[in-house]
Amino acid sequence: MAEHLPDTAWIHRADLTALVAALGSNNARYVGGAVRDTLLGIEVKDVDIATPLRPDEVIASLDAAGIRNVPTGIDHGTVTAVLDEGPVEITTLRHDVSTDGRRATVAFASEWREDAARRDFTINALYTDPTTLEIFDYFGGLEDLDARRVRFIGNARQRIREDHLRILRYFRFQARFGSQPADEDSENACAELAATLKGLSRERVGMEMMNLLGLADPAPTLARMAQLGVLAVILPEADPTPLTALVAQEQRQAVGPDAIRRLAAMLPADPALAEQVASRFRLSGVQKKRLTVAAGRNGERGDPRALAYFLGIDQAIDRLLLQNADIAALIDWEIPEFPLKGGEIVARGISAGPEVARILQSVESRWVAEGFPDRDRVAQLLSEELAR
Repeated sequence: MAEHLPDTAWIHRADLTALVAALGSNNARYVGGAVRDTLLGIEVKDVDIATPLRPDEVIASLDAAGIRNVPTGIDHGTVTAVLDEGPVEITTLRHDVSTDGRRATVAFASEWREDAARRDFTINALYTDPTTLEIFDYFGGLEDLDARRVRFIGNARQRIREDHLRILRYFRFQARFGSQPADEDSENACAELAATLKGLSRERVGMEMMNLLGLADPAPTLARMAQLGVLAVILPEADPTPLTALVAQEQRQAVGPDAIRRLAAMLPADPALAEQVASRFRLSGVQKKRLTVAAGRNGERGDPRALAYFLGIDQAIDRLLLQNADIAALIDWEIPEFPLKGGEIVARGISAGPEVARILQSVESRWVAEGFPDRDRVAQLLSEELAR
């Protein structure tokens, strides 16, 4: 008996209905994450469609229906329909002609199963008829989804040789959807071919690692990657052990997952090394700064609000959580502005220059140490400093 997708809100989107009508109901099937997540009861964020139509036919059909579209990946058969409730990628059925582990040369196909065979995991190769909601499962994805089993389609080693990044994708999907024990053949294949990750661009590796670290609890998966020798290939400096404690602190103190903070937890408290890792993973300037500040977490914790004043709220929260400290003092707290300017010191008879800066810094340090008292106390602190 055929399985069907349960009724859910996104299926009734008016813009999707119009899109399917433009393509022809026989020429469109929902595929991948939207199908998988609906079956798991997870909110669907992106909808993808597979079609036997060639890209030029897709564009012609959408143009005729007045649906705006962009040829975002035309060489690989993808056209993006720009809809009111979010873009939808429409990709022509494909099969691989050649692969080198980093990129693939594809040809268009006409069979749904052929398209499914080139995908990575069985749970990502589920298709749904947009009219009847019948599910088409060519490689046991429904059974794997019920068992929370992440498994490569067909020969795991072949799938990895086609795209080496699938090793990291496997562990990300395992952390998000998988259960224990994990699929033994998939894990063995990842371990055997881990060295192939060295051939990938650092940016791709960094992006996949950030996606993994941003999940609810990636600690067990990172520990398994270390055991299998995969983590050492891409991040030899990492020790995933402290990640467990950090995730526990985040959960205890109701702080959301943060990939940069978690990356910092796995690295030694060495700002220079953190900067190297940030460059290796092609992190943004803002991310690099957070990672290096978090790496300077050794030493006295001090007052949380004083820490936040000098580092910023986010950086202070990072430091405190990494040190298993409480962040309650920072919840809903806004960093105050120091109520003293250099001009006031000059007006008190101090010549502009280094001495003004020194006095400012001294008064500010005392103001912070006293818990940010009011303006009157700042005036007293200034008078005391000048009296010296």
